[in-house]
Amino acid sequence: MNYVWYASYGSNMNKDRFSCYIEGRQAEGSSEPERGCRNCNPPLEDRPVEIEYPLYFSKQESKWGAGGVAFIGHQPAASSKTIGRMYLITEEQFMDVASQENGIDGLEFDFEKIKEARFLPLTEGWYGTIVYLGDCDGYPIFSFTSNRDMGEEEYVAPASGYLRTIAKGLKALGMTDEGILDYLGEKNGLKSAKTREQIKIDSGLA
Repeated sequence: MNYVWYASYGSNMNKDRFSCYIEGRQAEGSSEPERGCRNCNPPLEDRPVEIEYPLYFSKQESKWGAGGVAFIGHQPAASSKTIGRMYLITEEQFMDVASQENGIDGLEFDFEKIKEARFLPLTEGWYGTIVYLGDCDGYPIFSFTSNRDMGEEEYVAPASGYLRTIAKGLKALGMTDEGILDYLGEKNGLKSAKTREQIKIDSGLA
Protein backbone atom coordinates (compact mmCIF):
# COMPACT_ATOMS: atom_id res chain seq x y z
CA MET A 1 0.00 0.00 0.00
CA ASN A 2 1.52 3.30 -1.11
CA TYR A 3 1.14 6.44 0.99
CA VAL A 4 1.24 10.12 0.07
CA TRP A 5 0.89 13.36 1.97
CA TYR A 6 -2.24 15.36 1.18
CA ALA A 7 -1.51 19.05 1.86
CA SER A 8 -4.69 20.93 2.78
CA TYR A 9 -4.89 24.70 2.97
CA GLY A 10 -8.64 25.46 3.24
CA SER A 11 -11.37 23.93 5.37
CA ASN A 12 -9.61 20.54 5.39
CA MET A 13 -6.99 21.94 7.77
CA ASN A 14 -9.72 21.32 10.34
CA LYS A 15 -9.20 17.64 11.18
CA ASP A 16 -12.86 16.99 11.96
CA ARG A 17 -13.90 18.49 8.63
CA PHE A 18 -11.32 16.43 6.70
CA SER A 19 -12.45 13.23 8.42
CA CYS A 20 -15.85 13.71 6.74
CA TYR A 21 -14.16 13.03 3.38
CA ILE A 22 -12.57 9.88 4.79
CA GLU A 23 -15.53 8.50 6.75
CA GLY A 24 -18.49 9.86 4.78
CA ARG A 25 -20.15 12.45 7.04
CA GLN A 26 -21.56 15.97 6.82
CA ALA A 27 -19.34 18.75 8.11
CA GLU A 28 -20.63 21.40 10.48
CA GLY A 29 -21.64 24.42 8.39
CA SER A 30 -21.88 22.45 5.14
CA SER A 31 -25.18 21.74 3.39
CA GLU A 32 -24.15 18.35 1.99
CA PRO A 33 -22.75 15.08 3.37
CA GLU A 34 -19.55 13.69 1.87
CA ARG A 35 -19.46 10.29 0.18
CA GLY A 36 -16.40 9.05 2.03
CA CYS A 37 -13.46 6.95 0.86
CA ARG A 38 -13.40 3.28 -0.04
CA ASN A 39 -10.84 2.91 2.75
CA CYS A 40 -12.20 4.71 5.82
CA ASN A 41 -9.10 4.31 7.97
CA PRO A 42 -7.82 7.58 9.46
CA PRO A 43 -4.55 9.18 8.32
CA LEU A 44 -1.40 7.58 9.70
CA GLU A 45 -0.12 11.00 10.70
CA ASP A 46 -0.72 14.71 10.24
CA ARG A 47 1.53 17.73 10.66
CA PRO A 48 1.78 21.42 9.70
CA VAL A 49 3.07 22.33 6.25
CA GLU A 50 4.08 25.57 4.58
CA ILE A 51 3.14 25.86 0.90
CA GLU A 52 5.08 28.19 -1.40
CA TYR A 53 2.03 29.07 -3.50
CA PRO A 54 -0.32 31.95 -2.52
CA LEU A 55 -3.78 31.38 -1.06
CA TYR A 56 -6.85 33.15 -2.45
CA PHE A 57 -10.64 32.83 -2.42
CA SER A 58 -12.84 32.53 -5.51
CA LYS A 59 -16.16 31.12 -6.88
CA GLN A 60 -19.60 32.48 -6.01
CA GLU A 61 -21.33 29.75 -4.03
CA SER A 62 -20.60 26.32 -2.60
CA LYS A 63 -21.96 23.80 -0.09
CA TRP A 64 -20.95 26.39 2.52
CA GLY A 65 -23.33 29.01 1.11
CA ALA A 66 -22.79 32.20 -0.87
CA GLY A 67 -19.11 33.07 -1.08
CA GLY A 68 -15.76 31.85 -2.29
CA VAL A 69 -13.61 28.90 -1.31
CA ALA A 70 -9.84 28.53 -1.00
CA PHE A 71 -7.40 27.83 -3.83
CA ILE A 72 -3.65 28.20 -4.33
CA GLY A 73 -2.07 29.96 -7.29
CA HIS A 74 0.23 28.29 -9.80
CA GLN A 75 3.24 30.59 -9.29
CA PRO A 76 5.47 30.54 -6.18
CA ALA A 77 5.27 33.64 -3.99
CA ALA A 78 8.10 33.93 -1.48
CA SER A 79 6.39 36.83 0.28
CA SER A 80 3.02 35.09 0.67
CA LYS A 81 3.37 31.58 2.05
CA THR A 82 0.28 29.46 2.61
CA ILE A 83 -0.19 27.64 5.91
CA GLY A 84 -1.63 24.14 5.79
CA ARG A 85 -1.97 20.78 7.44
CA MET A 86 -0.89 17.63 5.62
CA TYR A 87 -2.23 14.13 6.18
CA LEU A 88 -0.46 10.86 5.42
CA ILE A 89 -3.07 8.80 3.55
CA THR A 90 -3.07 6.10 0.87
CA GLU A 91 -2.89 6.93 -2.82
CA GLU A 92 -6.40 5.51 -3.17
CA GLN A 93 -7.71 7.76 -0.39
CA PHE A 94 -6.10 10.80 -2.02
CA MET A 95 -7.82 9.97 -5.32
CA ASP A 96 -11.13 9.45 -3.49
CA VAL A 97 -10.81 12.81 -1.71
CA ALA A 98 -9.94 14.55 -4.99
CA SER A 99 -12.97 12.89 -6.61
CA GLN A 100 -15.26 14.17 -3.86
CA GLU A 101 -13.80 17.68 -4.05
CA ASN A 102 -14.57 17.71 -7.78
CA GLY A 103 -18.04 16.18 -7.49
CA ILE A 104 -17.22 13.11 -9.57
CA ASP A 105 -16.68 9.37 -9.09
CA GLY A 106 -13.60 7.29 -9.70
CA LEU A 107 -10.93 9.88 -10.51
CA GLU A 108 -7.66 7.99 -11.01
CA PHE A 109 -4.25 9.24 -12.04
CA ASP A 110 -0.57 8.42 -12.28
CA PHE A 111 1.26 10.07 -9.39
CA GLU A 112 4.59 9.89 -11.22
CA LYS A 113 3.18 11.98 -14.08
CA ILE A 114 2.03 14.58 -11.58
CA LYS A 115 5.51 14.69 -10.04
CA GLU A 116 6.98 15.31 -13.49
CA ALA A 117 4.49 18.06 -14.38
CA ARG A 118 4.12 19.56 -10.86
CA PHE A 119 0.73 21.02 -11.91
CA LEU A 120 -1.44 18.61 -13.92
CA PRO A 121 -5.07 19.39 -14.88
CA LEU A 122 -7.13 16.18 -14.85
CA THR A 123 -10.79 17.21 -14.68
CA GLU A 124 -12.99 20.27 -15.19
CA GLY A 125 -14.02 20.38 -11.52
CA TRP A 126 -13.21 23.26 -9.19
CA TYR A 127 -10.12 21.42 -7.91
CA GLY A 128 -9.24 19.75 -11.19
CA THR A 129 -5.48 20.39 -11.12
CA ILE A 130 -3.38 18.06 -8.97
CA VAL A 131 -0.22 19.63 -7.56
CA TYR A 132 3.09 18.07 -6.50
CA LEU A 133 4.72 20.02 -3.66
CA GLY A 134 7.87 18.01 -2.94
CA ASP A 135 8.61 15.21 -0.48
CA CYS A 136 8.67 14.73 3.29
CA ASP A 137 10.11 11.73 5.14
CA GLY A 138 10.19 9.70 1.96
CA TYR A 139 6.60 10.38 0.89
CA PRO A 140 5.50 12.76 -1.90
CA ILE A 141 3.28 15.72 -1.02
CA PHE A 142 0.27 16.43 -3.23
CA SER A 143 -2.60 18.89 -3.19
CA PHE A 144 -5.15 20.20 -5.67
CA THR A 145 -6.38 23.57 -6.89
CA SER A 146 -8.23 25.30 -9.72
CA ASN A 147 -7.28 24.74 -13.35
CA ARG A 148 -7.09 28.53 -13.60
CA ASP A 149 -4.27 30.49 -12.03
CA MET A 150 -4.78 33.14 -9.37
CA GLY A 151 -6.11 36.32 -10.95
CA GLU A 152 -7.87 34.56 -13.82
CA GLU A 153 -11.12 34.45 -11.84
CA GLU A 154 -12.86 37.01 -9.67
CA TYR A 155 -11.82 37.07 -6.02
CA VAL A 156 -14.79 36.41 -3.72
CA ALA A 157 -14.92 36.54 0.08
CA PRO A 158 -15.83 33.19 1.69
CA ALA A 159 -19.02 32.37 3.57
CA SER A 160 -18.79 32.73 7.34
CA GLY A 161 -19.21 28.98 7.99
CA TYR A 162 -16.31 28.21 5.69
CA LEU A 163 -14.15 30.91 7.25
CA ARG A 164 -14.91 29.62 10.75
CA THR A 165 -13.83 26.13 9.74
CA ILE A 166 -10.55 27.48 8.36
CA ALA A 167 -9.97 29.56 11.50
CA LYS A 168 -10.49 26.47 13.69
CA GLY A 169 -7.95 24.62 11.59
CA LEU A 170 -5.41 27.42 11.90
CA LYS A 171 -5.99 27.68 15.65
CA ALA A 172 -5.40 23.94 16.03
CA LEU A 173 -2.06 24.47 14.29
CA GLY A 174 -1.07 26.82 17.10
CA MET A 175 -1.85 30.23 15.62
CA THR A 176 -3.15 33.01 17.87
CA ASP A 177 -6.37 34.86 17.08
CA GLU A 178 -4.38 37.92 16.04
CA GLY A 179 -2.10 35.80 13.90
CA ILE A 180 -5.10 34.24 12.18
CA LEU A 181 -6.59 37.66 11.45
CA ASP A 182 -3.26 38.93 10.11
CA TYR A 183 -2.92 35.85 7.90
CA LEU A 184 -6.45 35.81 6.49
CA GLY A 185 -6.69 39.57 6.14
CA GLU A 186 -3.92 39.69 3.53
CA LYS A 187 -5.46 37.06 1.22
CA ASN A 188 -7.08 37.99 -2.08
CA GLY A 189 -10.83 37.65 -1.67
CA LEU A 190 -10.72 39.03 1.86
CA LYS A 191 -8.25 41.89 2.02
CA SER A 192 -10.30 44.33 -0.07
CA ALA A 193 -13.74 42.88 0.73
CA LYS A 194 -13.93 42.84 4.52
CA THR A 195 -12.55 44.85 7.40
CA ARG A 196 -10.49 43.18 10.10
CA GLU A 197 -13.50 43.37 12.43
CA GLN A 198 -15.76 41.71 9.83
CA ILE A 199 -13.21 38.92 9.34
CA LYS A 200 -13.01 38.53 13.12
CA ILE A 201 -16.79 38.11 13.38
CA ASP A 202 -17.14 35.82 10.34
CA SER A 203 -14.31 33.57 11.48
CA GLY A 204 -15.81 33.17 14.96
CA LEU A 205 -12.95 34.94 16.71
CA ALA A 206 -15.01 37.85 18.04
